[in-house]
Amino acid sequence: MKFVFFDIECASVHKNYAKICAFGYVVCDENFNILNKQDILINPKGRFELTDRKGEKGIVLPYEYGDFKKQPTFPHVYGQIKELLEDKDSIVLGHAVLNDVKYLNLETRRFKLPSFEFGFNDSQLLFMTYINDFSRQFGLEHIANELGVEFVPHRAADDAYATMRVVEAMCKENGCSYSELAEKYKLTDGKIVKYNIIRPQSEAFIKYSEERQAFKEARAKARTVFYNNLSRKRYKKGGKLGGAEFTFSRALEDDTEISVPLVNKIYELGGKYSGKTDSSRYYVCTIGDDSFRTKNARSSRVEIILLEDLRKMLYD
Repeated sequence: MKFVFFDIECASVHKNYAKICAFGYVVCDENFNILNKQDILINPKGRFELTDRKGEKGIVLPYEYGDFKKQPTFPHVYGQIKELLEDKDSIVLGHAVLNDVKYLNLETRRFKLPSFEFGFNDSQLLFMTYINDFSRQFGLEHIANELGVEFVPHRAADDAYATMRVVEAMCKENGCSYSELAEKYKLTDGKIVKYNIIRPQSEAFIKYSEERQAFKEARAKARTVFYNNLSRKRYKKGGKLGGAEFTFSRALEDDTEISVPLVNKIYELGGKYSGKTDSSRYYVCTIGDDSFRTKNARSSRVEIILLEDLRKMLYD
């Protein structure tokens, strides 16, 4: 059994196309001894529009961009890449590999080529499962630094090499082979068949996703309850609050057992509620709240008070 670690760089990526300019790979044996390492440079047949994964700041590829025009186009290297990835005796891995598989899919469609068909797994998913943290995406550079792996970012073959070393490091720390590691963390392969892509999974990630979805649904339900109650409120002139307007943090809004009675009391005492901090006099949150909404409140002119302060204001 062999491993094929691969990485792709694109000249530009949009919703309906990804113009691949480099396919880098490393083939190694089960003990991570390198058998082959190569950068396949490709003429992307388009200009370079380089951004990061969020489509924001530009990135710089460690190549001479003029050299790409001298390279073969994707259809000319398609067969070589397809043979490499579809080798039945190989385990295919990449970092954030779902993106790269999507790029391959888009290129085959662009050039009207047959779909790739192979299974694959993800070193990023493996690392996130390993540390049991799915709260954010961990970049290859971050993980490599954590595990002491050195490489040249954005050179496709070197990214593939770093991915291999990351997986090797996790195997060594766990004292097992990759197959044993995948079994330990209950990883299942993704696959691409007839242009359809199924993402790789881990049992822990599935559980996290289910809990996250349940949390979103509960939050949406709470928000409906909160704003339905708010829609029935009418401002009363007079009262000790004198028309003062309040805004709560999202966390407080979502805790309807606390927020609904407080809003009711605010209106009873001649106050108002707004979902916009710009127009409010008071912004109410709890200790340690570092949410986006609270950060915005801190940078505005609104007076920030804690939940305990609001209760004193309303009930004392």
